[in-house]
Amino acid sequence: MTDPLRFASEELRRLEEASLLRTVHALDSAQEPEVTLDGRRVLLLASNNYLGLAADPRVVDAAAEAARRWGAGAGSARLISGGVRLHDEIESRLATFKGTESALLFSSGYLANLGTISALLGRGDAIFSDALNHASIIDGARLSGASISVYPHRDVAALAAMLRASGADRRLVVSDAVFSMDGDLAPLAELVAVCEEHGAILMVDEAHATGVVGPGGRGAIAAAGLTGRVPVVMGTLSKALGAAGGFIAGSSDLIALLRNRARSFIFDTAPPAPVTAAALAALDVIEREPWRGERARSLASRLASGLRDAGFPTPEPVAAIVPVHAGEPDAALAMSRALLDQDVLVPAIRPPSVAPRTSRLRATVMATHTEEQVDRAVRAFAVSCVAV
Repeated sequence: MTDPLRFASEELRRLEEASLLRTVHALDSAQEPEVTLDGRRVLLLASNNYLGLAADPRVVDAAAEAARRWGAGAGSARLISGGVRLHDEIESRLATFKGTESALLFSSGYLANLGTISALLGRGDAIFSDALNHASIIDGARLSGASISVYPHRDVAALAAMLRASGADRRLVVSDAVFSMDGDLAPLAELVAVCEEHGAILMVDEAHATGVVGPGGRGAIAAAGLTGRVPVVMGTLSKALGAAGGFIAGSSDLIALLRNRARSFIFDTAPPAPVTAAALAALDVIEREPWRGERARSLASRLASGLRDAGFPTPEPVAAIVPVHAGEPDAALAMSRALLDQDVLVPAIRPPSVAPRTSRLRATVMATHTEEQVDRAVRAFAVSCVAV
């Protein structure tokens, strides 16, 4: 009998030959500056736990207390019976944090983007997406059925020309704030201006900016002085806030519409209470300890500066992401393996996560790293890797 899944082994072989096969690291410890991997301690420069809150005792204790009160799982979607007061509370807190009227909680940032874009746009509408936007934005745009135009990365002039040429009544411009693989910043003031000029809706994904960028970690929109001028603001609880989940912040009407139209909210089991309580506790910490975002940016700058001194052409980071370009996938894998031999974990990022011939190492810092740990990483790069 012919195996109907024979193609799977053939595809895996092709991926391995192209240095694109992926495997999963299984840690034996929490997301802290150093972790246990395969029985040894390694320096972690691979986590989006930017503020070091995922294992903070205050965050962990809040999750444990919520588990004892509300249980481990939500049991159903919020529109059925899965909602708890914690969900309402965090939505109110997030709206205040982002300076909007309201907010809606999703189980992940991916689902927030997927559900929001496909709820707001449909056939006959038009979406304009930055070329380096996250996969969740790309997938949400495809799911919507709207026409999709991809503008060159950060090229507002090209975007403006596309908007002028569009005959669609409803048009959405969507961009990451801090781009997840390059770590650079969207031209938010220019995006706001061009959208206001052309009557387009602007949606900004602040997943990698929330908690790290802006006054009190309120994000890149706040840092640019644009609070209240971006109609659709997306954020995540799974990075700087150290928990899990995503959210959309905006007007009360926007959130009410999403509550009724976003399929990834309507049909998804609600976020568990322990996760939501952890995010609430993390918000408390961020508001009490604004130094965390500042320190994450300072350490990222220190890492980038050290890498440049070692011969790696690394851009100055705006948040906590420091890319080190390698070119081809096999070169990125070799660099990552060489660093791991030095007990430093930095992932190799390869297509389709990035464009062909732009494979890189994506190093990230946490506010809880020490300067010595950052300098140790620079020494490991200098000893183990060849600058491209």
